[in-house]
Amino acid sequence: MSNYEYLKGFYEGRRVLVTGHTGFIGAWLCKVLTMLGAEVVGYGLKPNEPSVYSKAGVAKDVTSVIGDIRDLSDLKSTFEIYRPEVIFHLAAQPIILDSYERPVYTYDVNVMGTVKLLECARLYSCVKSIVVVTTDKIYENLDREESFTEEDRLNGRDPYSNSKSCQELVAASFARSFLFDKGVAVSTMRIGNTIGGGDYGKNRIIPDCARAASKGIPVVLRNPDAIRIFQHVLEPVNACLMTGALTYGNLELCDSYNVGPTVGDYRTIKDIVDLFCEAWEKTSGRKTVYEVRPVKGPYESKAVRLNCDKIKEKLGIPHKWDLKKTVEMTAKWYYAQSIGEDLEDITISQINEYYDIGENRNGD
Repeated sequence: MSNYEYLKGFYEGRRVLVTGHTGFIGAWLCKVLTMLGAEVVGYGLKPNEPSVYSKAGVAKDVTSVIGDIRDLSDLKSTFEIYRPEVIFHLAAQPIILDSYERPVYTYDVNVMGTVKLLECARLYSCVKSIVVVTTDKIYENLDREESFTEEDRLNGRDPYSNSKSCQELVAASFARSFLFDKGVAVSTMRIGNTIGGGDYGKNRIIPDCARAASKGIPVVLRNPDAIRIFQHVLEPVNACLMTGALTYGNLELCDSYNVGPTVGDYRTIKDIVDLFCEAWEKTSGRKTVYEVRPVKGPYESKAVRLNCDKIKEKLGIPHKWDLKKTVEMTAKWYYAQSIGEDLEDITISQINEYYDIGENRNGD
């Protein structure tokens, strides 16, 4: 049985709640879930346009509840009406630089939003499996040449990273205090930097590259020597889907998992941009260039490295696309947008390629 066939067998007809469904990763997750035949309910804020949620045709196949994750009453109403079995919690304030500007809001959304979601899971017996999405920034980072494992200390430095460290602790507390005793699976996904078509975020290197390349202007690098891991959005989407299915009824598999490429597949920001420029020229026939303009700003770590062996060894979930393939697929999506192609078609095509399924609109 293929990976896709297993997921379809599990999710088809199943009630799934995705918080943060209008965001970048949430929208791709919803798209795959609808292709799998799940009954998807999304809970989150109105999308900031442009968005992959709108452009890739996600909205038409999802029951969307526009609401604030901090609103416990509204969350309870959503659970009461839709009775979700599986929950993917992605709603968050996800930007490090924004967290310096709005620290209270960041903690309120990322910590108390998680508390209120898990309180609903405690109260409603329909819930059987929960995946909470956090980040690789949760670890205490002393800029050493080491890859973080899941056993390393949680102590994110900036308000965003620290709030996600707290989110991990909240999830663990609710799991041990309430949810495991009810047979509810709870796991957390510590996701490394994620790229792919439809990310329109500010101060993110690949969206910045795509905007500049589409306009024919240089890409500006503010921190070219920083070392980061990058993965295609379908990698964490697949990791979440597989974890939600595998842990359903199997609490011994519940854990915290790093999600990212193999150890050693790390590059500087400059290397990533070189790959994008190469992929853009290959796809479009047009060259794009970059220039370095160092900018003083809030603290950003020099390097983030993850050891992702546990998710492969314990759950059997591999990382599929290497960095070159990841950047090529991302450049293809943005180029398709720049020439006015159907973005739902390109999104489905990339999902089909990732899962090695036939080229059709439903993934059947």
